[in-house]
Formats: sequence, C-alpha cells, structure tokens
Amino acid sequence: MTNIDAAGSYKLGDSTVKRLGYGAMQLAGPGVFGPPKDHDAALAVLREAISQGVNHIDTSDFYGPHVTNNLIREALHPYPDDLVIITKIGALRGADKSWQPAYAPEQLRQAVHDNLRNLGLDAMEVVNLRIMFDTHGPAEGSIEPMLTVLADLQQQGLVRHIGLSNVTPAQVAEGKKIAKIVCVQNQYNLAHRGDDALIDDLARDGIAYVPFFPLGGFSPLQSSTLNEVATRLGATPMQVALAWLLRRSPNILLIPGTSSVAHLNENLAVADLTLPDEAMAELDSIGAR
Repeated sequence: MTNIDAAGSYKLGDSTVKRLGYGAMQLAGPGVFGPPKDHDAALAVLREAISQGVNHIDTSDFYGPHVTNNLIREALHPYPDDLVIITKIGALRGADKSWQPAYAPEQLRQAVHDNLRNLGLDAMEVVNLRIMFDTHGPAEGSIEPMLTVLADLQQQGLVRHIGLSNVTPAQVAEGKKIAKIVCVQNQYNLAHRGDDALIDDLARDGIAYVPFFPLGGFSPLQSSTLNEVATRLGATPMQVALAWLLRRSPNILLIPGTSSVAHLNENLAVADLTLPDEAMAELDSIGAR
C-alpha cells in the first residue's frame, strides 16, 4: 500500500504534502533555546520556504520554547490553504535548557493547546507523540497512557491525525491498536540504518516515515564514499545524503532544517537530483560498515 502519487507528493492524513518539507527547530536560539540570533532572517527563511512550494513544516512548541511557533505565525499567518503544520508533544524545556519528559495527561493536553494558541490554529493537522524513555534513543515501554490522551484530543477535534516519534517497532504496533498512526518520526540517515525494516513495514501500511537528523545531526555525516559520489554528481555531500533518503523508500518525507535562505534553497534543489543505480549501491554500503 502506498500514499505516493506520480508527482512525488504524499497523502498524509487528509492532506497531500510534497516529500521535501522544512523543519523549524534551527530557527530558535543556540541549543534550540531562546530567540533566534536574527529575527528577520528567521522570518525570511519561512517565507522563502513557502515561496518555493514547501507545504509541510515540522515544529514543536518546546522549541525555544514557544519561539518557532511564534515565528511561524508571524511569518506565515494567515496560512496558505495547502500548508500542513506538524507538531510534537511529550517534552518540555527546563530553565537550564534541559529536555524533560512531559507525559502527565494535563501536560499533554496543555501542550496541544499551547501549539494551537501560538500557531493561531483551531486544530492541529498532525501531532506526533514524542517518547523520551531514554536520552540515547528509542527505548521499550508502553505508550498507551499517553497515546490515549492524544486520541481523546483527536475525538474532541483539536487534533486531526496522530503520529509517533522516537519509538520502537513494538511501540508502533501498540500505537496502531489505539489510534490510526499516519507517520513515524525517528532518527535515520545513511549511516544510522537501524530502522530499515521498520521503514519497509510502514511503507506497506501506507504510513509515512520522517527521519530526523537526516544529515547526521550535530555531527554531520562524514564519509569518503559520500564525498566521492557527490563530486561525480556535481552536488554537495549533504544534497546526496538527502537524495538517497528520497530514493530509499517512497514513504520517506524529509524535513531538513536551516536558518539560512541559501542553505534552504540548496536543500530544496535535491528534488531535482537523480541518483544513478551505481551511486545508490555505493551509498547503501556506508550503512553496512
């Protein structure tokens, strides 16, 4: 089963989104905390994304906190009819810039209301439940109590569709018994391939997979093979890494983030970058090492 069409867009819930979106996390200050270094530049990036046809923005009210959502509203509200804004809940920021789990029912409900208020929306198109049982990555544990709260908010009409973030395959299976899951957002890239089987399973079920840290995160991907392929194709290594993700599976949606208009356009140019079969084979070998 697939939700992809011939034009390379993807049916996500009730909306059709382009597979290349934009992640707003980097618009906040250093450490994803506080205001941006350049307020006007942050607004310019958001407006450029929309002008270039992006219709899928990933955010969260705990970025800043509240910073990226307020920037999105200032830059883009009233929103284009086809714009899909996706947020996540399940964490809060401490005064020391720490990331803390926030799973109590009242915290989850407040998080949804905070997102709606700061974005200027009556309902969120997609809300991802972010699981933080372990600071090092996905860890097993039941998500039923938290997901039940989110499903109740969906019944109230405040949330249209539900996704999961930083989860294991077992948690995805548990989640699908509680609510219809439209997307899963986990760490994945050329070198971090632990979700290979999960991606294929989700593709068969028509569920989108949205990799975070698609370029390696705070330690960018480093590979001589990646550099060599990029040189041959006349592209940057990061463009090739994004193009590999687009070709890896049709259910993969990308949300690379940046605070630079130039870098944004460099990322969006990936839509026109074709990877030959031999390049794919070379790149696939990176994750097998």
